[in-house]
Amino acid sequence: MKSKVWLGLLGLALILALPFATDLLLGRSWVRLLDFALLYAMLALGLNIVVGYAGLLDLGYVAFYAVGAYLYAMLASPHLGMHWPLWALLPMGALVAACFGALLGAPTLGLRGDYLAIVTMGFGEIIRIFLRNLNITNGPAGIDLIDPIQMGGFSFGANHSLLGWDFPGIYSYYFLFLILTALIVLISHRLSDSRIGRAWSAIREDEIAAKSSGLNTRQLKLMAFAMGAAFGGVSGVLFAGFQGFISPESFTMGESIMVLCMVVLGGMGHISGVIMGAILLAILPEAFRPLSQFQQATFGHVWLDPANLRMLMFAVALIVVMIIRPEGLWPSPVRRRELLTNDDEKNSSHKAVP
Repeated sequence: MKSKVWLGLLGLALILALPFATDLLLGRSWVRLLDFALLYAMLALGLNIVVGYAGLLDLGYVAFYAVGAYLYAMLASPHLGMHWPLWALLPMGALVAACFGALLGAPTLGLRGDYLAIVTMGFGEIIRIFLRNLNITNGPAGIDLIDPIQMGGFSFGANHSLLGWDFPGIYSYYFLFLILTALIVLISHRLSDSRIGRAWSAIREDEIAAKSSGLNTRQLKLMAFAMGAAFGGVSGVLFAGFQGFISPESFTMGESIMVLCMVVLGGMGHISGVIMGAILLAILPEAFRPLSQFQQATFGHVWLDPANLRMLMFAVALIVVMIIRPEGLWPSPVRRRELLTNDDEKNSSHKAVP
């Protein structure tokens, strides 16, 4: 028991010291990357409720991210002449995104698998096209001069000093995102152990059997869409305040695919695995950036475009991991048992065939 407590305290100390060590060893740009990794972790945890808990394939999740971001951008910038505080916009972003989630879920409750994926993908693209063509969102030009996140007169985007040490804004954002990520982790954990979480698991395993057992699958699926969308809205609010500029190009279908990869790669339904997948996929493309310098040093010039080469290596790494670990890097014990059982059944059936 004491060893677990000491390990927990050591892990907490490492997490709190991470931005300082990263800035010292790798540079300040990597601290900003850590901030984005935490934002992606929040997004992945929200999508994990829909995909990992309820088993509903959602390819338009970035739409809720966009809803939260544009809500903050319009109500906390000179665009409409309003400057609302974070304490009002954060719950509002969650609520509005949850309403959009229910709006998406209501007409798709009878769909499953590929058909559900196509409809959700279309929903995500519809939201992006609306944002691109509406005058109130400033069209493709996006919204700039967005207010940095502030709480009680404390601006997270400004530099601060404490005991003679200078703390840039990216440090403040890191600790803010870390606290909110921990809160989302707590909510996700409580949901997974609740009656609702067990009902979602039943729907994921066999919806017909769950309905036959008396579960209101319609209401439960709507709840999954709304809860997952709320987390996406919170992430969008934080993204807009952190970035200071948003445009429809920040919310393409590629972002939805990326967040889905984080959930699948880390381990669907497992909170720790999802966070690991989010951090890895947020950092991995940047880790491949030195490949351009490697080409220059080895061949004398750059043969392949650095951006394309980074994404190629990124895709290869994903494929290799999914071949070796189809259940994810850190799957839940239930998911691991399911896959092992399926593999054993397939092996036994092959052996039975003469």
